[in-house]
Amino acid sequence: MSFNESDTRAKLIDPALHQRGWTENLIQREESAGAIEMSETGPRRRAKGRVDYVLRILVQVDSQPVAVGLIEAKAEHLPPTHGLEQAKCYASSKRLNVPFVFASNGHLFIEFDRFTGQTSAPQPLSKFPTPVELRHRYEQGLGFSLESDKARPLLVRYAGSEASRRYYQDAAIRAVLEKVAQGENRALLSLATGAGKTLIAVNLLKRIADAGQLRRALFVCDREELRLQALAALQNMFGADAAAVANGQPQKNARILVATYQTLNIDSEEADANFLTTHYPLNYFSHLIIDECHRSAWGKWSQVLTRNPDAVQVGLTATPRRLVGIGEDTSEVRLDAKITADNIRWFGEPVYEYDMAQGIEDGYLAACEIVKGRVNLDDTGITVEEIMARQPVDAVTGQPVTIKETRESYQRTEYEDSILLPDRVAALCQDLFEQLLDTGGPEQKTIIFCVRDRHADEVAVAMNNLYAQWCVTQQRERLEPYAFKCTAANGGGEYLADLRGAARRFFIATTVDLLTTGVDVPCVRNIVFFKYVRSPIAFYQMVGRGTRLYVPDNKLMFRVYDYTNATRLFGEAFVTKHRSPPSHQTKVVMSAAPAEIIQVAGFEVHITPVGRYIVTEVNGKAMPVTLEEYKKRLAARLVAEVATLEIFRETWIIPPQRHELLIDLPDAGRSALLVREMEKMREFDLYDVLAEIGYGQAPQTRIKRAAVFGEKQAIWLSGMPVTAANTVRAMVNQFAKAGTEGLENSALFKTPEVVKAGGLAALKAWGQPSEILIETKRRIFSDWDG
Repeated sequence: MSFNESDTRAKLIDPALHQRGWTENLIQREESAGAIEMSETGPRRRAKGRVDYVLRILVQVDSQPVAVGLIEAKAEHLPPTHGLEQAKCYASSKRLNVPFVFASNGHLFIEFDRFTGQTSAPQPLSKFPTPVELRHRYEQGLGFSLESDKARPLLVRYAGSEASRRYYQDAAIRAVLEKVAQGENRALLSLATGAGKTLIAVNLLKRIADAGQLRRALFVCDREELRLQALAALQNMFGADAAAVANGQPQKNARILVATYQTLNIDSEEADANFLTTHYPLNYFSHLIIDECHRSAWGKWSQVLTRNPDAVQVGLTATPRRLVGIGEDTSEVRLDAKITADNIRWFGEPVYEYDMAQGIEDGYLAACEIVKGRVNLDDTGITVEEIMARQPVDAVTGQPVTIKETRESYQRTEYEDSILLPDRVAALCQDLFEQLLDTGGPEQKTIIFCVRDRHADEVAVAMNNLYAQWCVTQQRERLEPYAFKCTAANGGGEYLADLRGAARRFFIATTVDLLTTGVDVPCVRNIVFFKYVRSPIAFYQMVGRGTRLYVPDNKLMFRVYDYTNATRLFGEAFVTKHRSPPSHQTKVVMSAAPAEIIQVAGFEVHITPVGRYIVTEVNGKAMPVTLEEYKKRLAARLVAEVATLEIFRETWIIPPQRHELLIDLPDAGRSALLVREMEKMREFDLYDVLAEIGYGQAPQTRIKRAAVFGEKQAIWLSGMPVTAANTVRAMVNQFAKAGTEGLENSALFKTPEVVKAGGLAALKAWGQPSEILIETKRRIFSDWDG
């Protein structure tokens, strides 16, 4: 009998690696987050995710090991090439960022060298490269010695331990330090919202400082919220050596400064940069971190970079690197082009990327469901005849509007901007409110993106009215404030703490663009598009407000309610064409007076469901696929791993084998959880969810399986002592409550029902408890008796 993947690793590959000098301290097991396991009482623990075996070299006994390779183990009966393509993906600059990739079946290995692009022929493990050999090839490939001064930060250990960092954060830090060691001083990191860019920046600066190479650093951001977040993280690491530039105080006694563009007086074209130039002379800073650099192309911010040409300059962004305008060439698209071109031209291509799809796959970001709706008026537009038939009025004065004051037609992108449509607002809010009722209730943290400030007001009013009516019909006390406007015009920044921290109020935030970036609100469950979005960068930032996991509130996924086809922008940002920014002397000619805004009531508005989608990785990008397509992908992966229902059942009842199977499924094993949630199958164990998807077996609820167990397994139970049979029945009742995980909970034999029936002692009196438990699970999921 040949070894499976785990045994191949432990019994064949590990001993061979040890023989070649790869001691345990040189093999790092990088584990992703995996799924959050849910029970009836909420999230109980985080399941183990995928484990990658990373080979590292140690220059000195007390130095930080440097990752250089990845080895992918496959079952003994498979050819050594079987895991190579998978390993190449894991090793790339979008995952582990190591140059040498190996795959092995325990007897032979094969290698892919990212430096040369060459793949070796299969070789015996007795010829596996030694640490000394891989170090030499690593240094040769990157063009520096690990003992050089510029490489010193690579060898500095993390403050505290490595336990607090994630694999991709280490990969990003190494990517920057490797580029600096090569003699470059600019680097761009592109990481999804919620991936921990600030943590990366803090640890990057700390390792540089501990290497004795940080003289002064400046962390620049464009919002007060971001400044406060960065300052807290930096002071946690550097103490009083990190300070905020504020209230005219340059804080020159601190080594690490945190500033906004506003405090440096570089936030507009009209700004004179006086504060920057007065207090910080040329090359004052040795290191610069430009946070959210996709937003940093306004004003005279570039003086921070150009006045510190010798500094190591790192740009951080969550959004795509480039884009092509979609549809008409609006000013918003031109601005996007300018921003991304500036980033690429100055910093170069990203040295490391970690996108939303990868974050979802790894289990570090919340999965995303999309619910799309179509508004009938948006498909047809509105003609002047339809408008005049409904007695339009001036939206500001309320006075009647003549035909001469209207245009021949209005299109969907002008709704709630040039023309206000109360019936459309009411229909959209009614549909959204019903969606909330159908997915857990109206009191969910939600951000609604509106067209303009007045639109945000009207949406907040409509949502509040719907909520008040619902509370009356349900005889519920209103939790207020419920819906509120959060825009720059009303000082919305003051409400961010309430949106984030108030569990029983401040549920629905209506905004225009204040919440598009730089706002960390993990509890947000819904992102809603009532406005049309043309900019891929703006879209990704908006969606990014929902990507963070929030375990205290059971948040495993979030929803995007898309009424304006905004989600078409998924995957639109990555192109190769550079665009030069317009000259700073370019003038924008504004119209002499704002256009008239009219308001028209009396339209019949319908919202038609378009479909439900899940965001997953498609050809390396985060893309929406229909629920049915997602289930087909899940079924294909499942059947490829376990060919039949019988094999699936036997795999499921053994925890290590089930875990190994689940982490090989899409989205870090959460795919089954997502389908169960979307298909409203919470009463079913994940076994039944997957058995239906992969093998067509009719699903049964946990309660039904438990109810028929005693009758179907009567013969088996009759062969036990009474107390043992009663204990098994009590265990099955725990399955009815919490599914497979309930049976494998360490507290199973401490539950009152099981203890009262006889407990662990009753099982020991009849046989081996672990074997009885496995057999119980097998019979719960079987369709036979006896």
